[in-house]
Amino acid sequence: MSSSANDFNLFLLHRLIRYVTGLAAVSFFSEIRVVGGENVPQTGPVIVTATHHNMMLDPVILSSTFPNQRILHYWSKASLFANPVIRQILLSTGNIPVDRKSKDRQVLFRGTFEALSKGYAVALFPEGTSYTEPRIMQIKDGAAWAALEYTKYAKENPGTPEVKIVPAAIVYTNKSKYRSSVIIEFGQPISIKPYEEQFFSDIEGASRAAAKQLSHDIEAELTKHTVNAPDWDTLYAARMARDILWQKENSINLDDFVAVSQTLVDLFSTVNVTPNFSSTRRRLLEYYSLLQTTNLTNSILSTLPLPRDLDPHKPVTLPSRLLTLLLFVRDTCSSLVHLPFFLFPLIVHIPVYIMGRFGAHLVEDEEETQAQNKVAFGLLSLFLIYPAAFFFLWALFWYTPIGAILAATMVYMFAIYHNRMITGNYEAARRFITAWRILIGVWAPKKWDLSVTALSPYTTPSIPKENPWVEKPRTNPVSRPSIPSNITSVNINSPEASSSANPHITSVLPPDPTLVLPREQEPPATVQASSLSHSRGRPPTRRIMRHLLRARIEAVKALAVFFDQLERDGERKKSKVHASRHLAEIYGGLNGRFNSFASPSLDNEVDMGVDGWRYATEVVGFLRKRGAKIPSTNGGGLIEEEEWALTSDAEGESGTSLDESP
Repeated sequence: MSSSANDFNLFLLHRLIRYVTGLAAVSFFSEIRVVGGENVPQTGPVIVTATHHNMMLDPVILSSTFPNQRILHYWSKASLFANPVIRQILLSTGNIPVDRKSKDRQVLFRGTFEALSKGYAVALFPEGTSYTEPRIMQIKDGAAWAALEYTKYAKENPGTPEVKIVPAAIVYTNKSKYRSSVIIEFGQPISIKPYEEQFFSDIEGASRAAAKQLSHDIEAELTKHTVNAPDWDTLYAARMARDILWQKENSINLDDFVAVSQTLVDLFSTVNVTPNFSSTRRRLLEYYSLLQTTNLTNSILSTLPLPRDLDPHKPVTLPSRLLTLLLFVRDTCSSLVHLPFFLFPLIVHIPVYIMGRFGAHLVEDEEETQAQNKVAFGLLSLFLIYPAAFFFLWALFWYTPIGAILAATMVYMFAIYHNRMITGNYEAARRFITAWRILIGVWAPKKWDLSVTALSPYTTPSIPKENPWVEKPRTNPVSRPSIPSNITSVNINSPEASSSANPHITSVLPPDPTLVLPREQEPPATVQASSLSHSRGRPPTRRIMRHLLRARIEAVKALAVFFDQLERDGERKKSKVHASRHLAEIYGGLNGRFNSFASPSLDNEVDMGVDGWRYATEVVGFLRKRGAKIPSTNGGGLIEEEEWALTSDAEGESGTSLDESP
């Protein structure tokens, strides 16, 4: 029996909460893309195992987008159901009691069995807690035990329907950013039948082994549909490369977002895949870190054209004062054109924006909680604003019944109008602020720039605070940090590959004087960044903008050389790069043996299991086919370099490398 027409009047609180929070999620995110909805059974019992990286927003996204509008039931402590009133509230919201104190799993999952036997859908988060890490860190066995124990319960109660496990991967393009996007992808259902024989075996430890194997398979399915990197540096380098290749906001197709992101992660996990591999990673990380510091994005800076000539032999030149002034005037006019149509909704919703920002400020060290607080605080503000607006409008209609309908309709249409207008105006406002900050930074005297020593702390990306409830395994089958030893066509031992940087590209930002070793030999990113993430403040725009603009050009130049070398060597040597197993099975191949490799940023080895690879030329073609605008050293900017470097006292000095600064 499924939760269909007969149950329409049940779980009213769940339906109400799902509707309200769903509206809040749609208001916060610019798009929520559902992929693989056809994989979810329309009827019958299912256990949905979802990733959990964004606190309460994960169940909101999962419940509001679940196919066929099926009610999802979540676990709650059995002790909460003791009070009759609270029990009815919990049941109406779709919660299931779980007796965590019981060692008998049939007692532990009794509420789950009752829900599944009625054909309901139960949603679990097998990671156990919400966290922010570069990869899936842990999949606990609770979901596997619940499914296997239910199978035992079904055998003891003939006629009970068979359960299936549906993996659900929730991926955020930027989980704490307003107007970012979400992809929720449902994987192929997992049948319990292949595990039954081992689970019901009389051999000691067989049932536990079956649960472990099922958990491993759940993790493998979730891994296919999420982005997993061996360390933060690799993930940040891949993110920065993705933002450069798809520089316009939302220009990447969300259906391809995970595959593209994982491909770039794999590419930057392949150590020394090109001679300038280390320098490219370093420049991408420097640029990423400066963007973090200034709270800007590459998509916003992309309104500032790059030099047409990206020749790495030529020094970096910054935009002229005249050009930055023209850009400021352009973005100011663009913002003013849109502002009259959005001014009133902006004024009305200012308390919502302020409260959302305040909520995020309370949890600055918890990235997985920031979006939740923004939505929650903003929603509380709307609960005050919209009812007040309704009663104000109703009063204008003399509190008549028709007036109430008109007032409610006007408030509803006003909310829709705000949501439709917010994205374009939000981007226009960000462009205006960025143009203003660039103008100040370029027009300010060069002596105001931060010195090399003062700038150094801002060239290493800060990393999120570690979650104490997350177990960090020594081994991880998810991602591969380096190139397999049998992929010899990369010429890792060649003199060119042994160099840590291309000699023709000087670093835009010098390393910390105390960290002079190549990137691969530095201490782990956790050690470096953790001490910086809570101590460094944000320097004034006028002191860091030139460094940021220079870092942007150097990052694009390095990436252009990187792809030129990758494509050239790929055509000549048929070179291969590392690939995650699920991508290798589709686009490359598996070597079918076990090996261990060292992470580019971590000194420990990780047993990665079966090696996967893809041809370098195929990877470049894969990215281009999905819209990547790969820069080239032969061209790629929008104006000539001579036009870019119009004479002014600011730019006359900008051709000097930062390494040469006093």
